[in-house]
This record gives sequence, structure tokens and C-alpha cells, in this order.
Amino acid sequence: MTPADIPATEVLVTADCWARESSAESIIHRAIEAAASMVDAETGDAEIAVMLTDDAGIRTLNKNWRGIDKPTNVLSFPALQPERAPSGDAPRMLGDIAIAYETTRSEADTEHKPFDHHLSHLAVHGFLHLIGYDHENDDDAEVMEDLERDILAQLGIPDPYAHDDQVN
Repeated sequence: MTPADIPATEVLVTADCWARESSAESIIHRAIEAAASMVDAETGDAEIAVMLTDDAGIRTLNKNWRGIDKPTNVLSFPALQPERAPSGDAPRMLGDIAIAYETTRSEADTEHKPFDHHLSHLAVHGFLHLIGYDHENDDDAEVMEDLERDILAQLGIPDPYAHDDQVN
């Protein structure tokens, strides 16, 4: 995989609580790179924005976009793709991912997982949503989870669903 095959990923920190995780940006980049290398989607000419926010910020997004008035760990917002390729050298926007610190930290602690492993999983999960994967039914969930396991294994991260009977 060459750098030309990896989507440009901008990480925006919008909540001070992320200062505790000085490696968060590099974890996100590594996870997105691994995911892009293992999917059959053209992502090299694309761009992604990842917002590292807090529970209050993601709660607002969740309420405004999904009608669910509570925080969650990760949200993905795939970009609408133009019907024809844009002119010039502008990258194609894949979309945005938002990850909430407190929920991510709490889940990692509750599930006895290293924070960086859980953050990697959420970044991969969000990325897969941006390129069209979903878990709305059991078959789709199985496909998405299997791909997540494979990507995370490439990063040396154990199966995040090993002790989880529910779909994230």
C-alpha cells in the first residue's frame, strides 16, 4: 500500500478531555490506514475528517441527526457523492467520523480493553460506515464485524467482539 492509496485523514480535537490521550491522532491514522488497505474501495483520492469530541458534543450530533438524545461512542456521516467526478485536483470527501471521549473511555474500562485498542476499533468501525458497510441486519452485521476483526488483527488487536453478544 502506498500513501496514494490511503485517504487523507484530518483529526480535529474539539474537547479538552482528549488531551489525556496524546497518541489519539496517530492511533486514528494507523487504524484508517489499516482499514483502507483491506477494503475493496477506492479511498486513495478521498478525504476523511475525524472529530474527537466529548459526550456532550456527540449527544448533540446524535440528537440532531438521528433523533436519539443520548451520547454514543462513534457516529459516521458519509458524504453525498456527486453524480460526476469533481473537476480539478480536489479530493473526494468520504465523510466525517465523530468519537466521544468519555463513552470510549468508559467502554474500554468496563470491557477491560486497552483504550488504544478500543479507539482503533471505533475508528475502523466509523470508516467502514463511510464506505458503505452497515449492521442493520444480522447478515450485514456479520460481514462488517468479520472485516473489523481482520483489520484489527492486522494491527495486533484482539477480537473486539469475543465477549460481546450484541452489535455495536
